[in-house]
Amino acid sequence: MTAQTLTLVYNTSSDTVTPPRSPAPAVPTALICDSALLRSGLQHILRDTPFAIDEAASVTGPKRLQYCALNTALLLIEATQSTGRVLEVIKQVRERSPETLIVALADQFDLDFVRAAHEVGVNGFCLTANDPEVLIKSLELVMLGECVLPFEVVRSIMSRAPQDQPLQDNTAEPKLSDLKECKLSAREAQILGCLKGGAPNKLIARKFDVTEATVKVHVKAILRKIGAANRTQAAMWASQRLPRTGVSDLNV
Repeated sequence: MTAQTLTLVYNTSSDTVTPPRSPAPAVPTALICDSALLRSGLQHILRDTPFAIDEAASVTGPKRLQYCALNTALLLIEATQSTGRVLEVIKQVRERSPETLIVALADQFDLDFVRAAHEVGVNGFCLTANDPEVLIKSLELVMLGECVLPFEVVRSIMSRAPQDQPLQDNTAEPKLSDLKECKLSAREAQILGCLKGGAPNKLIARKFDVTEATVKVHVKAILRKIGAANRTQAAMWASQRLPRTGVSDLNV
């Protein structure tokens, strides 16, 4: 593909000059990585992005948690070796800084590790073989509250899904009793309505004036109560059951 250059031309005949847009605000980012080559490559790739790495440490190093300060918004962690130790570090980071978003990096992911890592708090999984643009866009999605999975992992999940389950009847009328039987709290019902509309955690947190970590706790509880595996299934479930007028009149 031939690279194209965009040239900005200013109208000098005008008395006013439109100031250039301010760069995107920096996202305090830390890296825990054993591979010096991968660490150097990531620091170079992310240097001129909002995800410029402030600090880096080894997974096995004694100072691996020192760099995950309370103001660390994003943590990248290499997950290519010693997955047990990686999961333990993730647990420690989650306890130390609940609101930090965590992205695991590896050349490939085992489905069992993905499940275990998701349970302990990993928000996204990125392949180290991806193009830099794919990595940056994936990190942006994670910061918006989305869970990122490589296509290979999604395909593996789909291949293991049972194929002989009967199709659900989507023509049934929404039933408030379905919501009440799930014992959703009032706030969980409100957040479920937001999931139905496709709102990310960041916007939900802003709407209800809570932290994103609080929203994640509610979302996890919602998924457990309604038996959904992810946000997409929860949205589909809600679209079949939530009344068109919203959830304000639910006695939950």
